[in-house]
Amino acid sequence: MNPPATWIPYCGIAPAPIELAGRWNFDPLLILCLAGLSLLWWRWGSANPSQRRVLLAATAVLFVLFVSPFCALTSALFSARAVHHIALTALAAPLLTLALPLRRVPGGWGAWTGVHAATFWLWHVPAAYEAALSNHAIYWAMQFSLLLTALALWRAARAAPVTGGIAALLATMVQMGLLGALLTFSTAPFYAPHYLAPFEWGLTPLEDQQLAGLIMWAPGAGLYLAAALALLGRWFAREQAAA
Repeated sequence: MNPPATWIPYCGIAPAPIELAGRWNFDPLLILCLAGLSLLWWRWGSANPSQRRVLLAATAVLFVLFVSPFCALTSALFSARAVHHIALTALAAPLLTLALPLRRVPGGWGAWTGVHAATFWLWHVPAAYEAALSNHAIYWAMQFSLLLTALALWRAARAAPVTGGIAALLATMVQMGLLGALLTFSTAPFYAPHYLAPFEWGLTPLEDQQLAGLIMWAPGAGLYLAAALALLGRWFAREQAAA
């Protein structure tokens, strides 16, 4: 059973499992933007081979999120949407950060930690989320605001002193875990666009929402913990080398 006609997100109506493999998104404007940005960076960006490989990895993540059938899956399952948001902000954003020159971000790590957290929570308010799945312009406002604030956070954490960078990543881990816990322990589904489609995937809407919470709570928050530990490890290595 498909969702009501009002819920027609950018990636299309929710697919049944048998339909998923054929649900690629070949939006020509999207393909042109991804290819154009990659070519521009490749032509005028860094010639460092490692940075170019990182850019390819970031582009691959974006391709999976917006072009592959996974894009359609996010129309069906809120848990897939949780994976999408985590991959966008905790995989694509840091990869793009590593591919770009290191520069200090205006506002510092504290400000961007708060701005990104507020943005992440805002788009998980049911009314805002439903609006994004009802209007393509709002959908892309959600995607760009999540990605750009995440980019600013990762760049600020990278440019900050090690204590500031670790604090930014741990604070983001905590807020991600709190949102995940809220969804995991909820007793009613919050998101109307996912009231029907999860049944075709063997889940109730509440189970789908709780699964999304677990994804945010464990692997989602864990990515920020791993990044914080990596910063700490590099700091220890530098201190030992200096000693």
